[in-house]
Amino acid sequence: MVFDAEKQSIVHVEQIGDSSSGGLSSLQEPLIQQKHSPENYSVLAAIPPFLFPALGAFLFGYEIGATSCATISIKSPTLSGISWYNLSSVDVGIITSGSLYGALIGSIVAFSIADIIGRRKGLITAAFLYLVGAIVTALAPVFHVLIIGRVVYGIGVGLTMHAAPMYIAETAPSQIRGRMISLKEFSTVFGMVGGYGIGSLWVTVISGWRYMYATVIPVPIIMAIGMCWLPASPRWLLLRSLQGKGDAESLQDEAIKSLSRLRGSVVVDSAAEQVDEILAELSSVGEDKEATICELFQGKCLKALTIAGGLVLFQQITGQPSVLYYAPSILQTAGFSAATDATRISILLGLLKLAMTGVAIIVIDKLGRRPLLLGGVSGMVLSLFLLGSYYIFYNNVPAVAVAALLLYVGCYQLSFGPISWLMMSEIFPLKLRGRGISIAVLVNFGTNALVTFAFSPMKELLGAGVLFCGFGAICVLSLFFIYFIVPETKGLTLEEIEAKCL
Repeated sequence: MVFDAEKQSIVHVEQIGDSSSGGLSSLQEPLIQQKHSPENYSVLAAIPPFLFPALGAFLFGYEIGATSCATISIKSPTLSGISWYNLSSVDVGIITSGSLYGALIGSIVAFSIADIIGRRKGLITAAFLYLVGAIVTALAPVFHVLIIGRVVYGIGVGLTMHAAPMYIAETAPSQIRGRMISLKEFSTVFGMVGGYGIGSLWVTVISGWRYMYATVIPVPIIMAIGMCWLPASPRWLLLRSLQGKGDAESLQDEAIKSLSRLRGSVVVDSAAEQVDEILAELSSVGEDKEATICELFQGKCLKALTIAGGLVLFQQITGQPSVLYYAPSILQTAGFSAATDATRISILLGLLKLAMTGVAIIVIDKLGRRPLLLGGVSGMVLSLFLLGSYYIFYNNVPAVAVAALLLYVGCYQLSFGPISWLMMSEIFPLKLRGRGISIAVLVNFGTNALVTFAFSPMKELLGAGVLFCGFGAICVLSLFFIYFIVPETKGLTLEEIEAKCL
């Protein structure tokens, strides 16, 4: 099958109108807004394109959980197994945030290479960096080598959190796309719980911190093998075909084979027709023209960047890192015996996050993105003001703090937790999706670092009560942003999202 660009352009002129301005004229409505029949797919065929990229998210979460335990082990004179255990608070901070700095580097690298090497090769590269980072960290003979390992691992995180949601979004059937990308967030939380659990097993063993990082080494190997076996994203292949970056016929044939593998035997006969339809829609919204960096900040691309960047920005500045940081002391004031053990507290909260993410996965493709965002963030507003009130007025009623903490964690995992990553992966036009998501991921990790580092001095300056009420006020602003700016994308194909929502 060969896509005839000249013949297709005649159809665009007669049936759709001119798309040169980057917007859609009223004559374009019939092609794009005609409702697609549900995509046929095999459940067994749909699992691997989610599973192997999600291993990268699992490794990200595992690193968070394991490092919280590793810092306890590595500072112990009797259990660290090293002579340089007497680390300063700055040294411990560098260990903890080393992967975050690496993730920022990975996001910058992804901006330059993502659309060149594609989503699949980006994930293979991330798996290799995960493997090298884990090995170097586990075997580190001195502090500086340990930090190098943490940064290398973090670069893998940055590449993964960029490429994984894109690959899943571009390969998943539209009717389960939300569920699949939300499962990626579930994998991250599952990795955190796994990291806390494995860490608690090794934390009392000599050199246990080395085993914590070494335990996960087989996972990036499995991830790399799986991604080598999976096909490239058919939409990425078709984008390269439309923009003349390779032989058009071979790229389109490869896209047909990729779609057939991703959907299973039920679409073997109709794969060519579906590829034709995707090509027509991509061409109709101007994807055949190569994008420039300036286009990121113009028209519908700017709107997509505003939506994605705004969601990940509010995800972080509404207090998520700070509330979780404060969780042990909140539970201690409530008299929980487990509060003396930070690892057990983290596992408790991780299990709650896991359960609420599971709820979001079940309902996200039924209720839609906006209802979950509006409902979940409203619950976050209530919980943050309750938490602030506890520290200002009700510090003799610890049940208020515990209820507020649990409400916050649950509502966050129903809203900003999975949906920010979901919207980021599906809102950008295809030709700028790689660069757009790179910027959004950079905003995510950069803001996370800023909030984490600013929390302690702001707490000393303002007090915990005022600080949490301030986070609540920011949550209120985010509700206005969601209500007026964020569109509903439930059930739409990626091409329909570009046409209708931008």
